[in-house]
Amino acid sequence: MSFGKKVEGALEGVLFASRWLLAPFFLALILCLVALLIKACQHVLHLMGTVLVASETSVVLDSLSLIDLSFCGALVVLVIFSGYENFVSRIDRAGESDEAAAHAVAAQASWPEWMRSIDFNGLKLKLMSSIVAISAIQTLRVMLDMQNRSNQEIAWNVGIHLSFVVSAVLLALMDRISSHEDKH
Repeated sequence: MSFGKKVEGALEGVLFASRWLLAPFFLALILCLVALLIKACQHVLHLMGTVLVASETSVVLDSLSLIDLSFCGALVVLVIFSGYENFVSRIDRAGESDEAAAHAVAAQASWPEWMRSIDFNGLKLKLMSSIVAISAIQTLRVMLDMQNRSNQEIAWNVGIHLSFVVSAVLLALMDRISSHEDKH
């Protein structure tokens, strides 16, 4: 084996092993999930403490905040599992091989079915869909509280939401075109 091939092999080994540098990011996302849970608990405590004297609009706004936090939490979980499986390593379920684990996942209700099936393109689309849903809830919150918002704030919120919607549609369209070209 030539010196060049040895250097190339070593470099490729280092590059391949560098994927493990992503693992701490996914651990940090778990902490973000805990932070979202704490905020959700605060919202529930606030809502329960004021529900008898709060207006209907206030209860709806607080409920939308909880829905928003739930979507954000689900988005974090999606990124943790999909990102880890797509970029770092397959999650080993009870010491099984990847193929045996895939069959075991189908039989286990505790493991989400999407964990093995979502690829990077699917992850991008799910992320954008989640961002659009979160933005839609935020826009709805602003619309329900219009009397306390300036026209400029409402316009910016709607504009930002529409930019997310257009981005998601364009991303889905590009993905569809790309997958269509791959088939031919």
